[in-house]
Amino acid sequence: MTTSAREVAVAGDTPYTIHIGPSLLDDGALLARSVRGRDAMLVSDTHVAPLYADRVIAALQAARPDLRIHRHVLPPGEAAKTLAHFAQVTTALADARMRRDSTLFALGGGVIGDLAGFAAACWMRGIDCVQLPTTLLAMVDSSVGGKTAVDLPQGKNLVGAFHPPRAVIADTAALRTLPPRELRAGLAEVVKYGALGDADFLDWLDANADALLAMDDAALAEAIARSCAHKAAIVARDPFEHGERALLNLGHTFGHAIETEQGYGGLNHGEAVAVGMVLAARLSETLGLAPGADTQRLRALLVRLQLPVDVPAGLDAERLLAHMRLDKKAVARGLRFIVWRGAGRAEVLSDVPESAVLSVLQEA
Repeated sequence: MTTSAREVAVAGDTPYTIHIGPSLLDDGALLARSVRGRDAMLVSDTHVAPLYADRVIAALQAARPDLRIHRHVLPPGEAAKTLAHFAQVTTALADARMRRDSTLFALGGGVIGDLAGFAAACWMRGIDCVQLPTTLLAMVDSSVGGKTAVDLPQGKNLVGAFHPPRAVIADTAALRTLPPRELRAGLAEVVKYGALGDADFLDWLDANADALLAMDDAALAEAIARSCAHKAAIVARDPFEHGERALLNLGHTFGHAIETEQGYGGLNHGEAVAVGMVLAARLSETLGLAPGADTQRLRALLVRLQLPVDVPAGLDAERLLAHMRLDKKAVARGLRFIVWRGAGRAEVLSDVPESAVLSVLQEA
């Protein structure tokens, strides 16, 4: 491992380590450390595979010459996160005769991590999955915690399973190939950790916004490590989202509704979460829970990070609300939202009046 790499331990019934640093995709010993058997499959997409797949496979084979490695490449983007592509991956696992001690490597962004992780959760009732996130959003959020899923036309992440990875290996050098829009999308999830539980982290992000946008290595490593540490602590206390872990969905109820209504072809996930966090803060104001000054502070930080903060033009508030009724965070009694009582003080609130939600959406 490189001397500049950092590690974050995730505790719980199935503990694992998040490795963060440059050039980790070339570290064959680290990659092979998580492989128990003699078979592995690397799942990636047509954007990421040409950049890194050969390197990962070469590093693995140098460390484990006996390893039999297959690959399966999917189309890129959220539109590929479907039951049909999930079936393709499981069929590929079957064709490759992957066994219970085989390992699936998920190389890519959040879509690949979610879909390949779900396939690993289901194949033979669960095989090892090593997450190799290549986007900032995946490094700080979707690769950590073991939530895997695919989308349906009716909503995002509605079919899935909890399946903690055997390891997460985040090569920060991969961020240099990210389009600027994707980097900014990841920063939305970084901001989320400050908004839900660490107001001082929001101050740090504000002070380092320019360095983060310029992809300064030290700033990015610090932001990733702090974000992962926040998520790891919450996941360890609530692995199956029975309570506190729901806080990690700050902004996501609104954001998922926007993504679904746009057919996963408008705002990307991080952008939708940025808008969703502002809407959640406004809802908190509407319900008399939080001061407007904190909403403005959050909005200003997101704008500084070049993220959207308003609902895209042309989206109907009633249709967005209909999507929220099917959101996984909704319960039988009604809508459930992550709100806050100011920066760094998020909480789960059930039985939120639909009239308040509509009011926020109509004013956005």
